[in-house]
Amino acid sequence: MNPEDLSLLVTRQMPFGKYQGRLIADLPGHYLGWFARSGFPKGELGRLLALMHEIDHNGLNALLEPLRKNARR
Repeated sequence: MNPEDLSLLVTRQMPFGKYQGRLIADLPGHYLGWFARSGFPKGELGRLLALMHEIDHNGLNALLEPLRKNARR
């Protein structure tokens, strides 16, 4: 994992689908789980979705809060 990927989770928006425009860090767990079962997209988006799935699945979402605060500045 690239450490910069954590910052991207709180700044990148989902580019398509039901949750288009929502930050990747704000995607619901069931949606991330669906990607985990069906297959993540190729490239950066897939890498970020897989990372967010791991964070969400392990209950580590609070780790992103400091990054959210920095992103708002």
